[in-house]
Amino acid sequence: MTPLQLTRSVRSLNRLRQIAQVLTRHGFGYAVARIDLSRFVPVWMLRRKAADSELGAGAPSVGRRLSRVCHDLGPTFIKLGQVMSTRPDILPAEVLQELRTLQDKVPPFDTAVAMEIITAELGRPVKDCFAWIDDKPVASASIGQVYRARSIEGAELMVKVRRPDIEDTIRHDMLLAGWLAESLEKFMPELRIYRPVMLVDELEQALTRELDFINEASATSRFARAFADTTTIRVPQVYWELSGPKVLTLEALPGININTLLDREGPQGFNRRLAARRLTDCFLRQIFELGMFHADPHPGNILVEAPATIGLIDFGQVGAITDELMTELVVLLYAAIHGEIEALVDTLADMGALGRDTDRRSLGRSLQILLDKYSGLPLQRLDIGTLLAESFDLMRRHDIIVPRDLSMLSKALSTLNGVVTRLDPDLNLIELLKPRILQAIQDRLSPPHIARAGARMSWDVLNILRRAPGQLRSAMRRFSEGQWELHVHHKNIDQLARELDRSGNRIALSVVIAAIIIGSSVVFGTRSESTIGGIQLHYFALIGYLIAGVLGLGLAWAIFRSGRLH
Repeated sequence: MTPLQLTRSVRSLNRLRQIAQVLTRHGFGYAVARIDLSRFVPVWMLRRKAADSELGAGAPSVGRRLSRVCHDLGPTFIKLGQVMSTRPDILPAEVLQELRTLQDKVPPFDTAVAMEIITAELGRPVKDCFAWIDDKPVASASIGQVYRARSIEGAELMVKVRRPDIEDTIRHDMLLAGWLAESLEKFMPELRIYRPVMLVDELEQALTRELDFINEASATSRFARAFADTTTIRVPQVYWELSGPKVLTLEALPGININTLLDREGPQGFNRRLAARRLTDCFLRQIFELGMFHADPHPGNILVEAPATIGLIDFGQVGAITDELMTELVVLLYAAIHGEIEALVDTLADMGALGRDTDRRSLGRSLQILLDKYSGLPLQRLDIGTLLAESFDLMRRHDIIVPRDLSMLSKALSTLNGVVTRLDPDLNLIELLKPRILQAIQDRLSPPHIARAGARMSWDVLNILRRAPGQLRSAMRRFSEGQWELHVHHKNIDQLARELDRSGNRIALSVVIAAIIIGSSVVFGTRSESTIGGIQLHYFALIGYLIAGVLGLGLAWAIFRSGRLH
């Protein structure tokens, strides 16, 4: 699909022009020209193409400019930058560091509009839903904004309201972002290693989840049930009768933001070491027992009540640890502990993590070097943040893309490690992880688990045997009736056709211009006093020169804007 067809289909010509100009202004004019968006950019701006537009060079500068691009393009692209910041297996650490500074804080929308949304969503007036609700939001983000409120029964609440028309805005932006990602992979093959299409797909999944508050309410409710047996970990209660796809009402948890406690000069009465231990146990329980985890445990989403009660909020981003993924993780860890490089590589291949260009032998050597580095290191000297950073650097070099949930898990663990280390420098996350990992290995190797896996495998084999004869008969019937077809897809053939068409048009226009000039010269060179309609032929020759000049200038301008002067 061409940019012109795209803009006609979504009626967003101005938005595409804005995207092209923002990219060019921040040094990505080279990419704008490569994906055929130069027509939307003033020529004076297009001349400012940055030589280091590719992500391979000057990573901090590129990350800073990418961050500014996302910020200038608004909520959807800010979310895209945040999704990109969770993929250390794709982007360099310097770029990630800049993208993690993105905040989706936007000016609040009118409270009167928020009250109308609450009334329409809950089907009754706001005064019948709450005893009191603040007229000013306490927080405002790209998807919604939050108000303090009090229930009819007197409980303190937090009410989250979705922005009006945000769904339509995001839908349009996602269509444009999808086209841009496909164009980058198609016309700039050197950028395919950064998986732009995959990142946009992940953004679409994340936004689809976040736009419907029922998803967040359900996740919050599941975490609340999981930790209902303890008083040291608190999760907000969901008020389902006051919630819907556009409104989410939760219990307001007591406590202070953990950022305050991270400061060594923080408030008195808190047990920092106990808080660090409980926070760590909380997340290890999520991963190894609950099978789902809070994927964004930054300090802003963690509350602490004296002396060390932990409160978790904002379950908009949640990762899942399926039984299959946990088994693969256990095999990876077991192979890493025992130095089984072939098993490591095979498991990565089974997970679909190896790229088309991955050299298994070179990957094995790199893994061996990494394992040798840490195999003799005491646990207390092992820093999980450094280990994860080096592991993801290895993945980028060998074109390894891990599943989304695994990437979210590693980011969550890295963030958690940073928080608990500041609370208690003596606490070592690896030491707490080790017994959990050993227990998980034992569980996966236990006879009951093996028996369940064997039963599932037997069922799959029986299904194959049951369906194979019918499928083979159908295939043979199509073959005998001559219904087999061979489909060939040539990449970039449409771009080649457009370039040939454009070149042909320019050549044809050049021939017309030359013919007009030659004809006008012949007419102008005659000494005849003949006239047409009372006008001498010489004037027609001058008109021909004028037309040829205008067409020639237009042709020169088009060639100049294309950037292909040589």
